[in-house]
Amino acid sequence: GTFVDHPDLRRILTDYGFSGHPLRKDFPLTGFVEVRYDDEVKRVVYAPVQLQQAFREFDFMSPWEGAQYILPGDEKAAEAKK
Repeated sequence: GTFVDHPDLRRILTDYGFSGHPLRKDFPLTGFVEVRYDDEVKRVVYAPVQLQQAFREFDFMSPWEGAQYILPGDEKAAEAKK
C-alpha cells in the first residue's frame, strides 16, 4: 500500500488534540470545538461550536408504503383523500 513503511504518518486534516478516527460511524458530524485564526490576537483560537439550528433526526417511512400521517404543509393531500 501507499502508507506501508512511510516515515511520516501525521494527520494533516484533523486537529492536533483530536482522538479517534474520522471515518468511524461515531465521529461527530459537526465536531465540538471550532478552530480558527483570530487576526486581532494573532493566534489560533479554540471556541465551542455554536450551531444555527439544532440537529434534527427525520423518521421517514418506506416510500413504497406511504405515510399514514399528514406531513406539515401537505394539508391539501389530506383533503383530496376524503
